Amino acid sequence: LEVRRRRKELGIRAVFNRVDTCAAEFESFTPYLYSSYESECEAAPDERNKVVILGSGPNRIGQGIEFDYCCCHASFALREFGYESIMVNCTPETVSTDYDTSDRLYFEPLTLEEVLNICDTEKPSGVIVQFGGQTPLTLALPLKRQGVPVIGTAPECIDLAEDRKLFGKLLEDLGIPSPPNGTATSIDEACAVARRIGFPVLVRPSYVLGGRAMVIAYDEETVRRYMREAVVFSQDRPVLIDRFLEDATEVDVDAVSDGEDVLIAGVMEHIEEAGIHSGDSSCVLPAIAISAEARQTIERYTVELARALNVVGLMNVQYAIQDGRVYVLEVNPRASRTVPYVSKATGVPLPKLAVALMLGKKLREMTHLTGGLASGCLPVRQFFVKSPVFPFNKFPGVDPALGPEMRSTGEVMGVGENFGEAFAKAQLSAGMPLPQSGCAFLSVNDRDKPAAVEVGRRLAEFGFTLVATRGTASALRAAGLAARTILKVNEGRPNAVDLMKQGAIQLVIYTPAGAHSFEDERAIRRAAIACRIPCITTMSAARAASEALASRRRDPIRVWSLQEIHQNSALPAAPGQ
Repeated sequence: LEVRRRRKELGIRAVFNRVDTCAAEFESFTPYLYSSYESECEAAPDERNKVVILGSGPNRIGQGIEFDYCCCHASFALREFGYESIMVNCTPETVSTDYDTSDRLYFEPLTLEEVLNICDTEKPSGVIVQFGGQTPLTLALPLKRQGVPVIGTAPECIDLAEDRKLFGKLLEDLGIPSPPNGTATSIDEACAVARRIGFPVLVRPSYVLGGRAMVIAYDEETVRRYMREAVVFSQDRPVLIDRFLEDATEVDVDAVSDGEDVLIAGVMEHIEEAGIHSGDSSCVLPAIAISAEARQTIERYTVELARALNVVGLMNVQYAIQDGRVYVLEVNPRASRTVPYVSKATGVPLPKLAVALMLGKKLREMTHLTGGLASGCLPVRQFFVKSPVFPFNKFPGVDPALGPEMRSTGEVMGVGENFGEAFAKAQLSAGMPLPQSGCAFLSVNDRDKPAAVEVGRRLAEFGFTLVATRGTASALRAAGLAARTILKVNEGRPNAVDLMKQGAIQLVIYTPAGAHSFEDERAIRRAAIACRIPCITTMSAARAASEALASRRRDPIRVWSLQEIHQNSALPAAPGQ
């Protein structure tokens, strides 16, 4: 900012040049603009009411096309509401930078100086930071300090949700439980916090998206190693340390608020347990295994948080349920990566609704978009499963075990009249269809053995033959199941990898033992990816797979368009709502 101030004092101002999107063949109506320090400015802004949308910047793991969906639909909504839409984004492979998406496009990096230069030229009546993920969110407070009108949730409230100490105090005042946590800026401080709250702990930097540099630490040495390597991610912000809730069910909630009324768009149950990044976990709408009491608690907490943070627009809350108790993990006062999925499942255009609220409308005025609801929870008519798509087959040698750092590069949605059908279709769409028969290889850690017996029994009922490593095979045989013992990689040959390469195994269920995978575990999971064998690394996903196999045997393959699903709003809601 000091350099910017000095530059302006010297009369050096950024100007904007146009890219002719029609190559001079005919007049182009959507200007593509980029900045330079030439003498002539070609921006030629007009006097219409205009709103700037900050996009998500370059696509990368953790921040990609889901946010682009929100930016595009926000742009379409602004036009519909009579505003000129101005997109700021710098990724050529997104729809938000297409020639017909917005009225004007600034092809610029999402940095404070560039955005201020655009606002100096365009003088917008509002700037939207909610739709581009974490990148524009970090600009909200600096932009407001420079006098830029940020519309929607106030930047101070965004900062309150992101600041661990302030947010912890808010939860305390509201009487909403969260896992014990602390912050640290040094190695010794981090170890002291971890000892105080108890291992295992989840360690992560503040203000990042996609779980970047996030780790589950089971001992002090892991915390020390993390603190030595994580300084670059902190950027003067402390490292966050939370008690990790083992064997908890994670729940994602998307909601919209006008500052008074709160409408819950979806309560999504994660199929993977807590500890797997939400972007890598399959989830189901409506939730299938949450008690009515826990669901009511989640809905009540969501409304209280939206009002306390004075949210205007979209909000995402992540919860964990452990032993029947609901904990708040984090609140994001912005669009989350589940917004496109929830919009399609409910038939309600959430980005459009959020834009209307940011422009000053109330939920009670927008009930024509929400099926008559201004509060409560939107119903869904069938079961919708969102599953991640992983790029492991393009990266030979990469270990596909999942953890708190996001690794998926896309997602798909499966729709069914029951959970099993929806999950099976989602896996098919994600490029990992489940086999109908053959040989299943199981190797799980000690904690997962009871669940592995349950899954093994169902697979045997479906006609699968079972092979397993020594410990897992003993547990299966003790439960009365026929299981052949095969060797781990480090125990000799022929081992599990040899059988995969021979095509003798059709399904792999392999859970990691503890915090760090051993080399033979990685070799087995890599071989599964190389041979294109479905490789399941959590027991909750294995249980979901067994439901899917049951559905494939029971239900016909059915296909519906979204239009068919939503054309009859008189259909009853799916069970569990």
